[in-house]
Formats: sequence, C-alpha cells, structure tokens
Amino acid sequence: MTDQSTAVEGRSEQDVRAYVSEIVLELAPNPDQAEARAGSRLVEDLGFHSLALLELAFTLEDEFDLPPIDENTARQITTIDAVAGHVVSNLRARGELAE
Repeated sequence: MTDQSTAVEGRSEQDVRAYVSEIVLELAPNPDQAEARAGSRLVEDLGFHSLALLELAFTLEDEFDLPPIDENTARQITTIDAVAGHVVSNLRARGELAE
C-alpha cells in the first residue's frame, strides 16, 4: 500500500472511503467482474474467498491501525460500503476524521 496510512488523521470521511475502495479493488480476486461501486458485494461481485477476505482484513488493520475484527462483525461486512463504514467508524471513534 501507499504512505497514506501515516496521514489518516485529519482526512475527511470521503477521502477515507475512497482509499478503502482502492484497497478493496486492489486486493479483489476478480475486480473486473463488477462495476466498482459502494454496493459491490465482496464475495458475489468481486470474487473474494476466505483467504482473500483475511488478507483484506489484515491489510486494513495495518493501514488504519485497526483492532482485529471479530467474527460476528466480519460476517456483517459484505459490501465495499460496509468495509468503508467499518473503517470510518473506528477512525471516528478515535477522533481521527476531519469534521
């Protein structure tokens, strides 16, 4: 990934969501199968499988210094928008998003 992780603090929610979308598409096994949009489903549209989902989770944890995701939360994150929402909510809770 890029050095953007070091500059997360003070970024807007829109910037974070766009960056998360880039990461998801970069790691997607089949990024060309679906038009990339917030509602794109990770498994059905982008071809994520269990190993790819783990890689995505670890990448996001590293990029945004997130705590490990629990299984119940992970099962609810099925779209690009849900991934971005998870990251945004963690950053917001830490006060790392620009108002």
